[in-house]
Amino acid sequence: MTTFGYFLSSEEHGPAELVRQAKLAERAGFEGLWISDHFHPWLDVQGQSPFVWSVIGAVAEATSLPITTAVTCPLVRTHPAIIAQAAATSAALSGGRFRLGVGTGEALNEHIVDSRWPPASERLEMLEEAVELMRKLWSGELVTHRGEHYRVDTARLYTLPDEPPPVYMSAFGDKAVELAGKIADGYICTAPSAELVEKFHKAGGEGKPSQGGLKVCHAADEATGRRTAHRIWPTQGIKGEASQLLPLPRHFEELAEMVTEDEIATPCGPDPEVHVKAIKEYVDAGFDEVYISQIGQEQDAFFDFYAKEVLPRLR
Repeated sequence: MTTFGYFLSSEEHGPAELVRQAKLAERAGFEGLWISDHFHPWLDVQGQSPFVWSVIGAVAEATSLPITTAVTCPLVRTHPAIIAQAAATSAALSGGRFRLGVGTGEALNEHIVDSRWPPASERLEMLEEAVELMRKLWSGELVTHRGEHYRVDTARLYTLPDEPPPVYMSAFGDKAVELAGKIADGYICTAPSAELVEKFHKAGGEGKPSQGGLKVCHAADEATGRRTAHRIWPTQGIKGEASQLLPLPRHFEELAEMVTEDEIATPCGPDPEVHVKAIKEYVDAGFDEVYISQIGQEQDAFFDFYAKEVLPRLR
């Protein structure tokens, strides 16, 4: 049976507000949490980008829900050995409720420490090696690693959970989905694609969980919701590889000027059936878990609406 979680948007909200939303999500009946991991927001209007690991620690204490990063890039900005330590501590603190979602990242966040942005094929190689290295460190053994992309000298993690955190991988292209099936414990995707879920299963992911996520904008009326979604998340209408390649929010703002309200496919407004229809696309595509993010500041009204009108219909 599909479970439904809430997607905490680190690009839109500060750390205390994210913790508050996590508590509201649990009270409303959501069964898990996603949280985005960024250094920059996509656009200046979104306005935030707290350090995700501090927020995860607070959320782990404030709720009893499982938490997944959606997603962390353990390639450039942060060395995989440091991500391994952060993930192990998060899993230990949460009593095993933490899952490390990983992906090949975006220049938007990663270029801050190295202006060279590797091509997608190289980033997939780096991710495969990073996951291998993190799992070595989660063994608690003394690790020396001399790989193609990473070096580690006599490193040992002393704070470990009872079980290593599962690694879920975000993937869209064929090569990435094949790698996810090969190395990941679960699959992450933000498109309601049965084809991608099936490819993941065929690549070695059979029996492994899949997580899907989408954005919505509950509002007093559909027009207000559309305006809010278009103002804060016009980047949803940007096609192609731009989201992986552009380094600064202002570059996304320039592209976003070409995106119209009609091109934003986000379910908007007060009709629960509109929200249910969009979420069921993920259920029908075969996702085991679906995470929903409310765009904008109307968070309290959203949680009340979903608790009373949407989640009961989905279940």
